[in-house]
Amino acid sequence: MSIIFTKIELKNLVSKKKQEGNTVGFVPTMGALHEGHASLISLALEKHPYVVVSIFVNPTQFNNAQDLEKYPRALEKDAQFLSNFKDRVIIYAPSPQEVYGTNISSTSYNFGNLENVMEGEHRPGHFDGVGTVLNLLFRQVLPDEAFFGEKDFQQLQIVRKLVQLEKLSLKITGCPIHRQENGLAMSSRNARLTEKQLAIAPFIYKSLQIAKKHFETKSALQLKKIVTTAFANEEGLELEYFEIANIKNLSPLSRKRKNQKYRAFIAAYAGEIRLIDNIALN
Repeated sequence: MSIIFTKIELKNLVSKKKQEGNTVGFVPTMGALHEGHASLISLALEKHPYVVVSIFVNPTQFNNAQDLEKYPRALEKDAQFLSNFKDRVIIYAPSPQEVYGTNISSTSYNFGNLENVMEGEHRPGHFDGVGTVLNLLFRQVLPDEAFFGEKDFQQLQIVRKLVQLEKLSLKITGCPIHRQENGLAMSSRNARLTEKQLAIAPFIYKSLQIAKKHFETKSALQLKKIVTTAFANEEGLELEYFEIANIKNLSPLSRKRKNQKYRAFIAAYAGEIRLIDNIALN
C-alpha cells in the first residue's frame, strides 16, 4: 500500500497503472476512517483493480472554524485501517497547499436549487467548498469512477452537478448508507460522541423510519410535526431540520406526485456534534 503526499507523484503512479491497462476508482475522504468508508472502497475494488483513497480535511467546506479545528485527524491510524486492502489501495494525503496552491479559497458555483435547501441553507458556502476541492482532486487523481456514500445524499447530487458544470469525464456512483446494528449511520463525527450520546443518537434513524412507515398515509406537514414533536421529547438531541424532498432537485415536498421518488432528510445535534441522515421513502 502506497502513501503519496504530492500530486506529481500521484499522477506518475496513476498514469503507470493506466498504461498497464488498469482502471482506477476514487474514494475521497476526510480521514477518521470507519466501516462506512471500507464499504465504499470494497465496492470500488469490485469494479477497478486499483482505488485511490484521499485523506484530506478540506478547510474551505467548514463554515465553523471550531468544527474544522476539532475534526479528527489520524493518518497513521487510517493507514493501518486500510492495510487490509493491500497494494490495491493508494492513499493520497496532500497538504492544503498541495491541493490548492497558495490560494486556499472556494470557487463560487451555481448548483441551482440543490445548494439552497437543507445543508446549503444551514451551512452557507459549504457546497462551494465541496465543489472546489472535488474539482481539484478529480483533476489530480484522474479516476475513471468516484464513489460517494448516500448518507450525504445532497452532496452526492451536488457532485453529479459539478461533473456536468466542469465537463469532467468520470462516473459518479452513489453507495448505500452503512449503519451500525442500532441503525446509527457511520460517520467520522461519531468518534467525537460520548457514550451517552452514542446511546441516544440512533433515535435519528428511528425517526426516519417513522416517517417512512407513515409516508403513504400522511402529508409532509403531518410527518414534519410528528418528527419535530418526537425530537422535542427526546432529551440530548436537538433537531435542526427535517425535510421531505424530491430526489432529483431536492425541492421540499408540498404535494406528493405520482412517479416521483422522495427521501426524508434530518440534521440534528448531539451536544455540539452535528449529525445528518436520510432515508428513501418510496
